Amino acid sequence: MHSELSFIDLFLQASVLVKSVMLCLLGFSIASWTMIIQRSKALNKAKVQAEQFEDKFWSGADLSRLYKEISARGNVSGIESLFMAGFKEFARIRKSPDASPQAVVDGTHRAMRVALSREVDGLETHLSFLATVGSISPYIGLFGTVWGIMNSFIALGAVQQATLAMVAPGIAEALIATAMGLFAAIPAVMAFNRFSHSVEKIENSYGNFMEEFSSILQRQAITPRS
Repeated sequence: MHSELSFIDLFLQASVLVKSVMLCLLGFSIASWTMIIQRSKALNKAKVQAEQFEDKFWSGADLSRLYKEISARGNVSGIESLFMAGFKEFARIRKSPDASPQAVVDGTHRAMRVALSREVDGLETHLSFLATVGSISPYIGLFGTVWGIMNSFIALGAVQQATLAMVAPGIAEALIATAMGLFAAIPAVMAFNRFSHSVEKIENSYGNFMEEFSSILQRQAITPRS
């Protein structure tokens, strides 16, 4: 194959449908890499924030003071949202003179479960898109390849004397579509698996904190009201 058959040349010589497939896969690749970078930063931030908050929480800080400090700062997210939701509900229910300790604990636990679900949904943002790109990109690329090879053989059948030089460019441009499909799919699949594992670990960390915090609130719920 001659040196002038570069990637750009093969793209320009491809049919309109194959060009559309290549551009679609290029768009998928750019979008998935953008989301990979964004999700990587978000998950790393959530892990660091959880570690810093738990260090402060288990250092013996006063819960009321910690609640006021986080409320004054605003922009609460991550594990702090669980703490805020649980302590706020705990303080609200405990104001009722008829509230039993079990009702206080159940109410705070439900509030933290809602906050946990909301935070996990935020951590899983765009993961479904990465899974979709990873699953369909090879098939889109294969469709472009099949179409390009089919056109090459149709054109080959219209000539009297067929040579490899006549069919090679068409097959090469068609195979690029498969290569681009794999180029888009492989990073998306790897990122999806990695991020899914990270989200699961963070969710377990949040769940453990929620249970431990519920135990603390349960002990406070059975103490006499001051």
